[in-house]
Amino acid sequence: MFRRPPRQQYGALCYRLNPETNAVEVLLLTSRDTGRWVIPKGWPMADKAAYEVAAQEALEEAGVLGTVGHDTLGHFDYSKGMKDGFAVDCRVQVYPLAFEDFAKKYKEKGQRKREWFRFDTAAGKVNEPMLRQIILNFGRTLTPSPA
Repeated sequence: MFRRPPRQQYGALCYRLNPETNAVEVLLLTSRDTGRWVIPKGWPMADKAAYEVAAQEALEEAGVLGTVGHDTLGHFDYSKGMKDGFAVDCRVQVYPLAFEDFAKKYKEKGQRKREWFRFDTAAGKVNEPMLRQIILNFGRTLTPSPA
């Protein structure tokens, strides 16, 4: 049977260093349909580079303002349920986004829950094993080693 290649999406791994605990934290938000924990992501945009799409999705879905990295952290695959009942295989290129502030108004405000988690806890909240590994690897690169 013929299998289509996965559709491309771009996502943002929004992170901060908690000023009180000095712990790396990752922002997760709930999906609008199932309520599972996800990162902001979306389809390519003709006039934007991949990392710019990731930043735009972070703003629209979570109200995140910050600085996005131009290099990908990796990718993960998932199956996206569509309105017609079918599912589409997607591959999401993930870009780091250093959190600076939340916007007061944004497109999907009130449609999702958002929450900061320590990177190791965030990894346990997501369903996709490849995303879990991206979160763990990235968090370890930002965590200071004990002296």
